[in-house]
Amino acid sequence: MKIFVVNAGSSSLKYQLIDMENEKVLAKGLCERIGVSGAISHKTADGRAYAAETPMPTHSEAFEAVVYALTKSEAKVIDSFDEISAIGHRIVQGGSVFPNSCLVTPEVIDKIEELGALAPLHNPAHVLAIRACIKTFGDKIPQVVVFDTSFHQTMPPKAYMYPLPYEYYEKYGVRKYGAHGTSHRFVSDRVAALENKPKKDIKIITCHLGNGCSITAVKDGVCADTSMGFTPLDGFMMGTRSGTLDPSALTYIAEKEHLSPEDVNTVCNKKSGMLGISGVSNDNRDICAAAEAGNKRAQLAIEMQRYEILKFVGSYIAAMNGVDAIAFTGGIGENDPDLRKYVCDNLTFVGVDIDEDKNKLRGEEVKISTPKSRVNVYVIPTNEELAIARDTLAIISK
Repeated sequence: MKIFVVNAGSSSLKYQLIDMENEKVLAKGLCERIGVSGAISHKTADGRAYAAETPMPTHSEAFEAVVYALTKSEAKVIDSFDEISAIGHRIVQGGSVFPNSCLVTPEVIDKIEELGALAPLHNPAHVLAIRACIKTFGDKIPQVVVFDTSFHQTMPPKAYMYPLPYEYYEKYGVRKYGAHGTSHRFVSDRVAALENKPKKDIKIITCHLGNGCSITAVKDGVCADTSMGFTPLDGFMMGTRSGTLDPSALTYIAEKEHLSPEDVNTVCNKKSGMLGISGVSNDNRDICAAAEAGNKRAQLAIEMQRYEILKFVGSYIAAMNGVDAIAFTGGIGENDPDLRKYVCDNLTFVGVDIDEDKNKLRGEEVKISTPKSRVNVYVIPTNEELAIARDTLAIISK
C-alpha cells in the first residue's frame, strides 16, 4: 500500500511517496516557484533523479508535474496513480476544531480555510493544494489531513489560556495552539519505543530545533505544554522570529518607527531572532561560523538562543515535577553538538550526564546520555512525513 504525502506552501509543494509495507520512501521531491515560473526536482530511493522547469501558474500544474515525475519520467517509481491508496496532507493550523487527523470533506476544507486567519502563510496554501488534488485526481483517491496543532489539544486550560480579557478567547479563539505537533508526537513515540515503556509512564521533553523551534512537555502520554502559542511566533528566539517578548517593547518601537500592525508582524516574524541579533543570517551554520571568526553579535545570538532553550526545558521539568527523557530533533537539534552540550551541562542538577563522543554524532539516532545519567537523552531525527503517512493509513483502514 502506497501513501502520497503532501506538504504545500504558497509557492511550493514538497512530497514523498511511501510504501507502507516497509515504511520506505520510494521517491520524494519539490515543486517551487509556483505562480511565478515553475520547477520540479525529484529523486528516487535508488538514486535516480529528474528535474525540469515547467510552467506552474497554480498548484494544479504542480501536481501534474509530480504525476509525470512519478509515473513517466526517467525516475518513475509507479506506472499509475491508481497504485496510490491515499493522499495525506500536512496542515499547520487546526485550531481547537480538529483534535485528530480526518478524511477530507467539503466541510473540512471550508473549516481549514476559515482557520486561515490563524496561519495566513500556511492554511490558504494547504486548501489550494487539497483542491488541486481533487481537480487532478477526482475523488477516487481518499485524502486525509493531519494537523500540526492536534497533538497539543490535550493541554489543560491553565497551559493554553492567555491572561487577557476572557472575552477575546470567547470571541476570537485567542489561546495557545502550538505547532510542530506531528514532529513532537513522532519523536515522543520513538522515545517511548527506545525506553521500552508505555508512553504514559514517561515524562518526556522534546526539543524541535530548526529555523523554527519549539519545545514540548509530554506527560501521561500526551502534550502537557508547548512553547509555541497562538501562532508559531511565540516561544524562544528562532531563525527570523523573536519568540516571547514584552508587548510594550513592540508598541514603543511601533510609535517611534511609525509602524503599522502589519509592519510589526513582519519585524517579529521575518527580521528578528538569530538574524536580527547576529546581523549575519538566519542559518545556524552561518551564525556559528561567524561566531568562530570572532563576530560578537553572532556569539551573542548563539548565547541568547541556547539560554532561552535551557529556560524552557528547565521550566517544563518543574511543571512536570521531573523528567525521564529529553530528545533533540530538527536541523539544529540533530546537527549541533555544542548546543546539546550546553543544555545538558546545565541540567546536571537533575542528573543529566552525556557521553562527549556520542554527542559529537550528527543527524542520526543515538542515545547520548551515559549509563549513570538519571535522565536519558536522545538525538532522534524527526520524520513528519512518515507520521502523516501512518495517520493516513490508519484512517482509510477504519
